Amino acid sequence: MAEDKRQLIKSLGFLSSLGISMVAASFIGLFIGYQLDRWLGSSPWMTLLWLGFGIASGFRNIFILTRRALREQAEEDESGQGTDGDQRD
Repeated sequence: MAEDKRQLIKSLGFLSSLGISMVAASFIGLFIGYQLDRWLGSSPWMTLLWLGFGIASGFRNIFILTRRALREQAEEDESGQGTDGDQRD
């Protein structure tokens, strides 16, 4: 039961980090683009361009975080199977 709660909290933390990563990257890109538009007078082109960069960066972060989590889960499964086999002997 305690292992289920631990896994649930770990999953919720992972999902919240994905959301925060996507939103933060998008807002940073939007902010940079907006400031460049104000400085260069090129509205709305820099805002749109940098918003696109921010969104792409957010998806890249999601990809990296997901790949890392899957690798960690696979390592835990491998180590968990090894201990189960030892317990059965």
